[in-house]
Amino acid sequence: MRNETASSATIKPLGKLGPLTGLVIERLRVSDDVAASKFGTDSPIEDPVREAQVLEQVRQQAEAAGLNSQAAVTIFRDQITASKEVQRGLFAHWTAHPDEAPTTRPDLGQIRARLDQLTTALLAELKNTEPLRNKPVACSVQLTLAEVTGAAMERLDTLHRRALQTATDSVCSTGEPTALRT
Repeated sequence: MRNETASSATIKPLGKLGPLTGLVIERLRVSDDVAASKFGTDSPIEDPVREAQVLEQVRQQAEAAGLNSQAAVTIFRDQITASKEVQRGLFAHWTAHPDEAPTTRPDLGQIRARLDQLTTALLAELKNTEPLRNKPVACSVQLTLAEVTGAAMERLDTLHRRALQTATDSVCSTGEPTALRT
């Protein structure tokens, strides 16, 4: 895995949703560490208890920040789904190519602390972008710009590009069912 710290500090996705998309990409990169932490252990990719805890914390933090808590929970559910996509993809790759499997296991406690920091930052960006996210066409244009430039700048592989799409599925939704971008 390349050094994301240097690139994340200097390269940001473009557009009004660039900062939000950058945080989503950073969260996806942390999923690599989650996978490395769990690979070859009894720790399952699916952790419904932990997921419920995270979503409840998101709901509470969103309410405290004056955000639509239902929309925030939906967006974070997409984040969790995307993370599991990355983990499954990496597990499959490492199983097929054991020589490329991680040789060390990152501390899941430290990873969760980083995810908590990203949750707080993502909620702040959701608040900052709320007016734009409630305009489906403008939001979709800005999100596409941010996703395309972020994926290119970060050199995301196919697995991470697909996960980015999953992670941002609900960003432009107002909490009501709407047609999402294709």
